Amino acid sequence: MVPSSSASPLVAAVSDPGRAVVCLLARLRVSLGFVFGALVLWLAQPTARSLLLGGVLAALGEGLRVWAAGHLNKSREVTMSGPYRWLAHPLYVGSSIMGAGLAIASANVVAAVLVTIYLGAAVTAAVRSEEAFLRRAFGERYEIYRAASSGVTATGDKRRRFSAARAMANREHRAAIGLAVAVLLLLLKATYNGSFGPAAGTRLVRPGG
Repeated sequence: MVPSSSASPLVAAVSDPGRAVVCLLARLRVSLGFVFGALVLWLAQPTARSLLLGGVLAALGEGLRVWAAGHLNKSREVTMSGPYRWLAHPLYVGSSIMGAGLAIASANVVAAVLVTIYLGAAVTAAVRSEEAFLRRAFGERYEIYRAASSGVTATGDKRRRFSAARAMANREHRAAIGLAVAVLLLLLKATYNGSFGPAAGTRLVRPGG
């Protein structure tokens, strides 16, 4: 499978009638992610409880991504080990789980809607682009993989072990750092809003003074 960060070789392979929109979304999804992220942070009203629940869920999503990245040989094979034995796109599933976690952490309905819109558009475009590329690159082997056939082993080793070096080579540490930064910013906003004590700028009035 091909990681979510590899958009450029994928978008050219899309051949359906909506390819222009799909290509545009696939190419711009990282930039759009920053825009939507800024809006979510601005709207967010995180609390200690929402940060705990959302943070745990987001961490699980990133854990799935790390697991997938540690098995992935991008553009060289149809990976069949690790989570790819059960999920066609574990990286994108992990991203969606992370997004759901951050939506919960934000504790704001409008922010959650924005996260849903972004994930629905960006992930769908990325999946369609990736599948078009894989069908073009691997043909029948990819179709057999999607049909969950157990008879094909030449395209990938189902017994391959997780490799941290492979995950690093696939630049998954960037997603982990991005998640950590997002949670930290939400934590700072929760602190500023008084979720862990008096809100910033609040003046405490003592009795008699």
